Amino acid sequence: MARLHYNIRVNGRVQGVFYRASTADTARRLGVTGWVRNEPDGSVYLEAEGTREQLEELLGWCNQGPTYAAVKSVNFQEAEIVGFLGFGIRR
Repeated sequence: MARLHYNIRVNGRVQGVFYRASTADTARRLGVTGWVRNEPDGSVYLEAEGTREQLEELLGWCNQGPTYAAVKSVNFQEAEIVGFLGFGIRR
C-alpha cells in the first residue's frame, strides 16, 4: 500500500495539555512515522507518513486530542515522502 506524507497544523488549546506526547503515542500505535512540535503561535505542527487509512485515523485523533485539549481546527496538506524511521517529539 502506498505511503503518503501529510503536513498537519492543529489550532486551539493544544499546548500545555500533553498534545505532543499524546500525538506521538497515537502515531506510534497506528504505525505512523514522523514528528510533532509546538509552534510559537500556539499551534502544534506535525509531519506524518503512513497509509491513507493510518493518516485518516491520525487526523481523526488530532481533531479530538487529549483530555484537556480544545481543538479549533486541523488543516493538512499532502507533501513529498521523506522516509521517517520512527515518530519523535521536536522542541
